[in-house]
Parts: sequence; C-alpha cells; structure tokens
Amino acid sequence: MNGAIRWPFFLVGVVIFSLGISVTINVQHLGVHPWDVLNIGLYEKFGISIGFWNIMCGMLLIIVSWFLNKSYIRLGTFLNAFLVGAFVDFFLWSDILPSATHTWIDVPILLIGIVIMGFGGGVYNAAGVGSGPRDGFMLSISDKTGFRISRVRIVTESSVLVLGLILGAPVFIFTFLFTFIQSPIFQFFYLKCKAFIEKLEERSGKRQPTESTIAK
Repeated sequence: MNGAIRWPFFLVGVVIFSLGISVTINVQHLGVHPWDVLNIGLYEKFGISIGFWNIMCGMLLIIVSWFLNKSYIRLGTFLNAFLVGAFVDFFLWSDILPSATHTWIDVPILLIGIVIMGFGGGVYNAAGVGSGPRDGFMLSISDKTGFRISRVRIVTESSVLVLGLILGAPVFIFTFLFTFIQSPIFQFFYLKCKAFIEKLEERSGKRQPTESTIAK
C-alpha cells in the first residue's frame, strides 16, 4: 500500500464528504441522514456544535468497535472521526454554503449535498486507510452477531433516527430516502476511485528502481 498516494485521496475525500453533510444540514427541514439527525438532536438539546457531537458519537463507536473487532480500527478511523466533525463545523461557521429558502429550490440543494456526500465517501473509503467509525461499528456488530450488514445498518440507523427524533431533530421524507439515493452514488465513485488508486500504485511501483538496479 502506497501511503503517499492513498492518504491524499483519504483527506480530500473527507473534506468533500464533510462539505456534503454541511450542505444537507443547511436544508435540514427536508430531512438529513439518520446519523446527522442524531448529531443535530444532541446539538439542539445540549449545544456546543453539530461537528462536536459528530466527533463524540464517532469516538464512542470506535471504543465499542475496539472491543468487538479491532481489525476495523485503523489510523484513518480516528482521523475520520475528528476531521469530519471539524470540517462540518468549519463549513457551517464559514457561512459560504446555500441557506434554506423554504421553497422548491431547497430540494436540488439537498440532492446536490447527497451527491457530494456519496462522492466524498466513495473517495475516502477507496483510499483503504481505515473504515469510518460508523461503518466499522456496523461491520463489527455484523461479525459478532452473524447478522447481514444490511440488517445491522437498518436496525442501527433506525435506532439513531428515533433517538434524534426524541431529542427534537428534524425528520422528513428525505431522511428515509437518503440511503437509497446516496448508496449507488457512493458505490459508483468508490469502485472508480479504488481502480484509479490501484492503477496509480501500479505505475508508481514500476517507476521505483529495484535494489539491484541501485547497486549497479
């Protein structure tokens, strides 16, 4: 694995993913991803910032995953937890993103945010330097229980959705459509980016001189 190639993809992907989250949060009245419903609910109830609660939830999931299955916890997992929350707060604080108009214009804004999230998520996951805290948690639960990943995802995201709703976060139609829209976008860019990274590594490996060549 060539870190010089993979880490830049990871970092760029995390920034893009965070940008997408921030875009959707700005039009949250239409519905956001279940995990963001929870983060918004915690912010509404206890304050501080949405990014802060993103980090706290991520760290909690990393701790649980550590006890269930350490194989999904890598450096990229910790960086993901901190960087996504930090960049979400930065984008929301900077006030450079479109604000809610409470008209039909908000729908394409939300859809653009979902596409950006799918693209960014595909890029940083393709880097292969560690699962995100939420993905690692669900994979660990799946391994431990033997349940299919899709079933674990449905139960987990439904649970955090209900908790966020209890805390007072907004839930609307796009909350339930989010995964169906984002998943194919994520998969498309993940596969494309993964193949591209592997091709770059292959070319990089061919250009690197061997030990015997250096000796000569």
